[in-house]
Amino acid sequence: MTTIAVTGHTNLSDGTVPLVREAIRGLLREHDPGELVGVSCLARGADTLFAEAVVEAGGRLVVVVPSRDYREAKVKPDHAPVFDRLVAVAEVVSMPYDVAGWQAYEAANGELLKRAERLVAVWDGSPPSGKGGGTADTVGQARALGMPVDVVWPAGAVRGG
Repeated sequence: MTTIAVTGHTNLSDGTVPLVREAIRGLLREHDPGELVGVSCLARGADTLFAEAVVEAGGRLVVVVPSRDYREAKVKPDHAPVFDRLVAVAEVVSMPYDVAGWQAYEAANGELLKRAERLVAVWDGSPPSGKGGGTADTVGQARALGMPVDVVWPAGAVRGG
């Protein structure tokens, strides 16, 4: 098995989505679909694009849900249908937090890294925000563990509002 986790920006511009989707598909093509496991928290943006690509490639999806209230509190109505569709085909791991917040996100990211051999980071290279639990923090943790990190930020990619 090859287990790959994802971290990345939630605020990709509309023009960046297809660029990132294709870059992720390209990375996943390097792996045997029957041996591929993708691990994602299914946040909007990078997490969901990665999860969709894993399922599309024929891999197995593991979803790490940061808190018990995550679906109700954090998944916006326009993102809910894809979130629900991916959860329905995934192995779901729920973190032991009642409320979504930085502590739950940090724990979820730790779980992602614990389960994975590699990390795909849809990341523009910006430094950590200081809040913890973000893309740069997760990349730093993976690198500190000696985990290979594939940074995906195609030419022309930009973050949206």
